[in-house]
Amino acid sequence: MNQAAPKPPSLPVPEPVALEHSRQLSRHIASAIAAAHGWVPFDRYMALALYAPGLGYYSAGAAKFGKLASDGSDFVTAPELTPLFARTLARQAAEVFEASGAAHILEFGAGSGRLAADLLLELEALGRPCAQYAILELSGELRERQRATLSAAAPHLVDRVIWLDALPAAFSGLMIGNEVLDAMPVRLHVRRDGQWLERGVTVRDGSFAFVDQAGATPAALRDLAPDDGYVTESHEAAQAFVRSVAPVLARGALLLIDYGFPAREYYHPQRAQGTLMCHYRHHAHDDPFYYPGLQDITAHVEFTGIAEAGIEAGLELLGFTSQARFLLNGGLLDLVGTLDATDPLTYLPAVNGVQKLLSEAEMGELFKVIGFAKQIDGTLSGFAGGDRSHTL
Repeated sequence: MNQAAPKPPSLPVPEPVALEHSRQLSRHIASAIAAAHGWVPFDRYMALALYAPGLGYYSAGAAKFGKLASDGSDFVTAPELTPLFARTLARQAAEVFEASGAAHILEFGAGSGRLAADLLLELEALGRPCAQYAILELSGELRERQRATLSAAAPHLVDRVIWLDALPAAFSGLMIGNEVLDAMPVRLHVRRDGQWLERGVTVRDGSFAFVDQAGATPAALRDLAPDDGYVTESHEAAQAFVRSVAPVLARGALLLIDYGFPAREYYHPQRAQGTLMCHYRHHAHDDPFYYPGLQDITAHVEFTGIAEAGIEAGLELLGFTSQARFLLNGGLLDLVGTLDATDPLTYLPAVNGVQKLLSEAEMGELFKVIGFAKQIDGTLSGFAGGDRSHTL
């Protein structure tokens, strides 16, 4: 099939091999749409675009995580900005180790492996070494990148890392997911003639296109009556993920870090076109049909639904706060104070990274941290001040 839409002027042109890869995935998605009688809900399209075996964005080879478009990456995450992010989280991990009696970490979707490497190194430096670090990662390409990162950064700790194909039967310690929920498929909904329709995808004239049709209205939208044309998302996959993780956690904590809002902010009338966003070579745009398989597709997280899913599945809510407040509570500035300010080659990049982590204009306010626990007493220092659980 043809490329779905003309390339926006700001997007770089893919290399011929990458463009052919995108065309292969487009044909695969088009076949799935044809098999579904010409229409699939958007979450099905998103799942195929991101996770189709060997073709999807996260299941095929692509740099994805990095600081610059020149390194072939599409976006940057907190662990790539500065190791101080992981060093701060290591102190939270140590608290969970103490409370649970299990020095274990399970990371969901470990990206480049940078967070895992820095956590292992800092926990060792704190005298609270991680006995086993498990990574649940379905992408073979990302597993290899994670192994390479760990082997280069922490070669003496690689033997403590295992990769999982599925959730274990039981786990005690710290579960962590950094920018995992935002990459889970979402359903799209549009308000028209006073009713909710579900937005799906069809193939029209050789290109992907949106088509709206009647469908079941998610519980989160039933009491909302915005103006016609209002578009938003629902997050069944992310909520199901939390419900699936809850019974696995025998004793310990679950930390989820991502960008998003509580429901009352998420579904505000002024957010009339939803939060769906795509990232390609550090360019952000809102059309998921450009270069399927070559770009990330994400949506902000609706944290009220995440909190409700966890609590209903038997978890205790530890806290909910901004990333900035969580990192400040956890001692990030104390770590900055240990840096050598006379060494500009290391000090300035570290401070710049910290500024992005904390700034309201960058990641500090948009990103949130939600914590759950089971069978441990107390809370984590990261939630000691500025808890916003009452907003959920």
